[in-house]
Amino acid sequence: MIKLAIYGKGGIGKSTVTANLAAAFACLGYKVIQIGCDPKADSTINLLHGQPICSVMDYLRNHEEEPDSLELISKRGFKNILCLETGGPTPGLGCAGRGIITTFQLLQDLQLFTKEQPDIVLYDVLGDVVCGGFAAPIREGYADYVLIVTSGEKMALYAAKNIATAVHNFADRSYATLLGLILNCRNVPGEESKVQELADNLDTKIIAKIPRSDLINQYEDQGLTIIEGEPEAKISHSFYTLAKTLLDIIHSNDAHKLEDA
Repeated sequence: MIKLAIYGKGGIGKSTVTANLAAAFACLGYKVIQIGCDPKADSTINLLHGQPICSVMDYLRNHEEEPDSLELISKRGFKNILCLETGGPTPGLGCAGRGIITTFQLLQDLQLFTKEQPDIVLYDVLGDVVCGGFAAPIREGYADYVLIVTSGEKMALYAAKNIATAVHNFADRSYATLLGLILNCRNVPGEESKVQELADNLDTKIIAKIPRSDLINQYEDQGLTIIEGEPEAKISHSFYTLAKTLLDIIHSNDAHKLEDA
């Protein structure tokens, strides 16, 4: 089982990247789970034809007891991808990061991975503030690898640096490993060189460059990923290539770990 946490500044397009990556993995024949870790609870909506899901935190607010079945807090989406959302607290009350911790504990109790036996699990995590809750996929062993989505915009690069620092701080505990950066283009001046400079400073690499595309927005307005809406489009192939590249890198890393052992 491959467990990937995808981080990035709010609004940088990490949910678009995550959902399309999930769709690409599923089209390649893998069994996929996507878990949205953002109070907005909209990470999986384009895998579900625009239909929102009842988040874990919404369920807990509206029921006296915890759900006794995964079906109560999940939906099957495109290519049978299992979709879940942590959600967040009532606006102005509580901690959104705490919602992630609560959700992960509940999913453990419900034996999500044991029952589903997924090949790939994707966590879509808000990265503006990498507090204890939002860092849970990194530090609690839920994710094996981290990807950071960024553009060449100043605040996106700043958030990416903070996220990478959080990953580095847990490196000595054998927690999640940073695989690299995904450049989600905004077409700002000098964008690629700015992101490459950050990658060099972080001693990592740019795994993929996702071009800016109006097609993505057109299909998201219909509640679809570009992978489902137009699988043969050039931009769709960017996500297929990303999926295959990640599999190659991870399998190579795993092979090296076995050799070192």
